[in-house]
Amino acid sequence: MSIKRDIQSMRLAQLKEYFDSIGERPYRADQVFAWLHGGAASFADMTNLPEKLRCDLDEKFYIHEPVLLKKLISARDGTLKYLWGMADGNSVESVVLEYGHGNTVCVSTQVGCRMGCAFCASTRGGLTRNLTPAEMEAQILYSQKDSGKKLRNVVLMGIGEPLDNFDNVMSFLNIISHPAGMNTGMRHISLSTCGVIENIDKLAGYDIKLTLSVSLHAPDDETRSILMPINRKTGVETLIRTCGNYFRATGRRVSYEYAMIDGVNDTVSHARKLAAILRNTGSHLNIIMLNDIPDSPMRASSPEKVGAFTGILKELGVNHTLRRRLGGDISASCGQLRAGQR
Repeated sequence: MSIKRDIQSMRLAQLKEYFDSIGERPYRADQVFAWLHGGAASFADMTNLPEKLRCDLDEKFYIHEPVLLKKLISARDGTLKYLWGMADGNSVESVVLEYGHGNTVCVSTQVGCRMGCAFCASTRGGLTRNLTPAEMEAQILYSQKDSGKKLRNVVLMGIGEPLDNFDNVMSFLNIISHPAGMNTGMRHISLSTCGVIENIDKLAGYDIKLTLSVSLHAPDDETRSILMPINRKTGVETLIRTCGNYFRATGRRVSYEYAMIDGVNDTVSHARKLAAILRNTGSHLNIIMLNDIPDSPMRASSPEKVGAFTGILKELGVNHTLRRRLGGDISASCGQLRAGQR
């Protein structure tokens, strides 16, 4: 008995190649692609296909359908957090957030994470495996179906490092942005990375116009290497230079994330160093209040420290925003998502 293949992870071009190989007309691939990425849960749903073709596809392929294991709703701001079960027993979380510019879904790209950032719950159990394009897209389709909300924006800021799952993420982006599928514009997609510089360079080569969001969290190697082990390999200077190259290659402004951590990265000296490395880079800085995670000694900076810090940034001409917290009461904020939580 042959093992069924993952049809939902196939790009349209791959699907057309398959249909050509079995003697089917190319438009059948377009029909199947539209059904798959419109949320069809089975081949039986594809009513404009001949019955024999539906049966043949069902014999050879499967469609990913996650199981909703848990759903939490923030009493503060209406943020939704989902725990999705995968076919192999693993699970990941995704989040739906309401913003003035449209509803946003935060998607996980891996089960766990191997990057080891000190302030992040997602990396606590290490990396289990990469998610497939279908498993990433299903978080959007099924979050949208359950919530009843049109999800206009997609952020790859959930569990995992997207650029550590580069090929699957690129296929996912190709699929969800295709006009025959979800047709999500690249300008409505943000990808967050802790700084996998070789793959930032690769991403720039695709010139796909998404927003690159870089988890910076410190302006110097001494501080950043304590918080983020990947910095020991690259260094802040190389990271900023690589992001500058991305900006010049794509014309898309890079966004930096900076979580304010009491006594670690929130001094006047840190603010001045941060201004020095970001000034005149064409970037935008998002200041985030650190979100608590279990068993961590790290805490958010006081409002007074944040005020002093952002005051210096303003004085020195750094384009920045103090991001509001969403979903903190259900552990759905930045750095709080974890795999396998029941």
